[in-house]
Amino acid sequence: MSPSEVKKAQELVYELKIGDIMTRQLISVTPETTMREVKQLLRDHRISGLPVMRGDQLVGIVSIENLIQALEHNDLDAEVNRYMSSLVHTIGERESAVRAINVFSRAAVGRLPVVDEGGRLVGILTPGDITRGVLRALEQAYHEEELRKYRVRHVFEDITSDRTSLILRYDIAVRDFTRAGSASSQLKQTLVRLGVDPRIVRRVAIVSYEAEMNIVIHSENGGNLVAEINPELIAILAYDSGPGIEDVQCAMQPGWSTAPDWIREMGFGAGMGLVNIKATADEMYLDSWPRRSTRLEAVIYLKPGEGKTSNETDGNR
Repeated sequence: MSPSEVKKAQELVYELKIGDIMTRQLISVTPETTMREVKQLLRDHRISGLPVMRGDQLVGIVSIENLIQALEHNDLDAEVNRYMSSLVHTIGERESAVRAINVFSRAAVGRLPVVDEGGRLVGILTPGDITRGVLRALEQAYHEEELRKYRVRHVFEDITSDRTSLILRYDIAVRDFTRAGSASSQLKQTLVRLGVDPRIVRRVAIVSYEAEMNIVIHSENGGNLVAEINPELIAILAYDSGPGIEDVQCAMQPGWSTAPDWIREMGFGAGMGLVNIKATADEMYLDSWPRRSTRLEAVIYLKPGEGKTSNETDGNR
């Protein structure tokens, strides 16, 4: 994927929060509900699955696939607990749509129960909800872009100096998956307010998100995300203290990751972060010192045609 191929929809998948796009009107059943009742509910509400609740506790999911099994056995009077799936994949309402897509792909499920910070069920998410959320956000973004009259260069026009830059710094905490992605989201909002070309904002959003998540997942003591904005370019610097990268070349291969299994189970650590950064930025520099730290710099030029035409990645600059 070249930088010019980064689309608005791709950017929004990183930015959309589950709580903003999920279905909040919950229809649930109990383990003692019959499959015949499930059939009626699915038909009446035109849905394909239902959460199974015992009081306030989520204990399973019953889907149209389970209903088909009951029909094949002529067993519609059976209780839900005979056919439901007790293995339930959930997602937090403050997490991003990109993580939901990863979970949908890995778990091969058609719906995800959404829980709040206390683990309580607050909604249901389907791939259709993500699609509709992206379309609504695209419409809103279009109107915002129509109203935008200025570009980032105007910020610097009345300032006299040999070199003028705006520096933005964000502190990133390790393993803080609740706030993960907030720094890149704040950076994106700042660039929008500055009037940066939306195509540039999309690329910066993806680069900064992937860099931020690398710190959250892999660092030992957290790190920092720094963006330098000047009339020619936006440079994104991510650095952390931690285990470092033993083999930088391996780390640049799609799917290669040192993330532990429990992080992969959460839908993170797919081994595409550095690959996505390389594909999106004009220039990328990666330095890592095993058992010490990692320093990543990505550069995105504000003018077309600047930077590397081959989009190669340089290490150990």
